[in-house]
Amino acid sequence: MSRGGSNAEEPSADPASSSLETLSESLAVEAALSTLLALALYAALKAGVDGLRRWRAKVSVLVVGAGPVGLAAALVAVRSGKVLKLTLLDKRARAALLCRPQQIALDPRSVRFLLRLGVDFDNMEGCWDREHFFTKIGVFQEHLLSILEQSKKQLAIHVLLGTKFTEDFLKKNLLSNWPKIIVLADGSCGESSTILGINPEYIVESCNAYGANAVIERLDQRQVPTPEIRAHGLYFDLSAYGMDVSAMRKESPKPGFHLKIYGTFRNRYLALACPASDSKIVRFLRHTLNATIMKNIFHQSFNAYKMDIEPRVNELTLHHIQCSRRIFEIMLSHRRVTAAFMEGDNVVVTVEGEAARVLNFDTGCGVNLGMRGLESTEELIYKVATAVDQDDIFEALAIKIRHSKQVAEEFKQNGLFATMFE
Repeated sequence: MSRGGSNAEEPSADPASSSLETLSESLAVEAALSTLLALALYAALKAGVDGLRRWRAKVSVLVVGAGPVGLAAALVAVRSGKVLKLTLLDKRARAALLCRPQQIALDPRSVRFLLRLGVDFDNMEGCWDREHFFTKIGVFQEHLLSILEQSKKQLAIHVLLGTKFTEDFLKKNLLSNWPKIIVLADGSCGESSTILGINPEYIVESCNAYGANAVIERLDQRQVPTPEIRAHGLYFDLSAYGMDVSAMRKESPKPGFHLKIYGTFRNRYLALACPASDSKIVRFLRHTLNATIMKNIFHQSFNAYKMDIEPRVNELTLHHIQCSRRIFEIMLSHRRVTAAFMEGDNVVVTVEGEAARVLNFDTGCGVNLGMRGLESTEELIYKVATAVDQDDIFEALAIKIRHSKQVAEEFKQNGLFATMFE
């Protein structure tokens, strides 16, 4: 007999039961591993299928307008690698499109953007100055058209010059086979957005500055690209009109007006601007009824800052100057709706260039504002091409709309500084 309790040995575990538990655990682990392997294979297969679908995904694109922005949009479509068919149309015939002598100035940001699209500035008539490239608009358009024509080997490209985008064109060419994406770049006076039912309302906002423009046309001068001239801190002697310059400087010690002379010698353009203020001279020049005051200001400014090799404007040639009667508030107008989805036809529409946003003040760099808007176009094309459902398309549109608003906001805040004031 034992004391203080039993010393009987614990019954040993059943060997058969232990084997069953071990076997169950092994089977569970094996099942889990098999499930994980199956899930991994499924994920890999799905990723491969999705990747293949995205790689093979293509869309048809229609670009309305063959101006600088429309042609650049067409190049964006080509470079995206997601376009099966590209159609470009413009109501102007090729000769009318390419003979345009006006000069455009591409700023460094636009130059970098266009280089990625294959634009070869070394083989284009023009000139460089402070990383800006100056060329004639017809020359620029011809170069971009030549790049498009070279791209016909890669995909189906149809250039329809002399063809207007109308309801009749829609009925004959598109209603039975709508493109997936339509880019409207037919300018501020274009009618394509109205035809497609895009909201025509604009948001008009101040750029917090005042300005005036002038043009001097002299048919005996050369039509060659010319660097722009800038002058800052200008004051004008308006004592003949009752304004005391010394008093004006004491009232406003900040720099005065900013001047830019640009364009070719044949078509010389002048832009005059100042930050918004309520100084006496600003009030005077905003409300004066004397139309000769601004002409005299531009006359004196041009002669003071023109290039040495070009002729002066004198009393006999003063009639060549056409200018604003007074300074005005510089305003940016941008569309309330810049991208839309035509649900019945399953078509994405985006509005670009001056059809989307326009300034009431010409600085000679307006094309750069249009290039800003195109910076998100390749992403739009990719997302629409690879979209699985409408949610993906709406996400692509939301990104495009946000970028469009950002372009307008950035220009309103900083555009004139970079274009005129720096």
